[in-house]
Amino acid sequence: MSQIDYQHVLDEITKEVQPLLSQGKVADYIPALAEVEPNQFAITIQSVSKVMTLTLALQRYGDELWQRVGKEPSGTAFNSLTQLEFEQGIPRNPFINAGAIVTCDALYSRLSAPMHSMLESFRQLSGNPQVVIDKKVANSEYEFRHRNAAMAHLMKSFGNFNNEVDDVLWAYFNFCAIELNCIELAKAYNYLANQ
Repeated sequence: MSQIDYQHVLDEITKEVQPLLSQGKVADYIPALAEVEPNQFAITIQSVSKVMTLTLALQRYGDELWQRVGKEPSGTAFNSLTQLEFEQGIPRNPFINAGAIVTCDALYSRLSAPMHSMLESFRQLSGNPQVVIDKKVANSEYEFRHRNAAMAHLMKSFGNFNNEVDDVLWAYFNFCAIELNCIELAKAYNYLANQ
């Protein structure tokens, strides 16, 4: 089996997408993200904190967590309220917004300082004790939290949410606003490749 030259693959992708840079647009559903310089280029991963939230929750709950969130593809938008209503407040999986929020709620119940615990996990795993939360992004997400709050309140109405909605959402948005460069991200999630 031959080894893949990842740098070559990345260089080829970069070359191929250069002419397309002016066609895209930055995410603007969160005002702080709309301010990002659009002529930058990077390969990005969205919602990566959801994986760490799930990992930390599974460490504390084990299979019990699956009573509150499913393991199936959603088949609908990542922020669908309809599916959540139809399935009586049980999100399909921990990687759609409702699933990540209810997983964050579970974690919030077991940690005395959820944001500190999440930040320390990323610092330790990435090898960078200086990893921080981008408070501007977290505040911007929190200010425009209405759809996520609707999902949390809907889950609460079905008995699948234990803490104060705004407290959990504040933690969730801070989780989502942790800043990592590509090397730190790779190191932080290396545990997923460990056998």
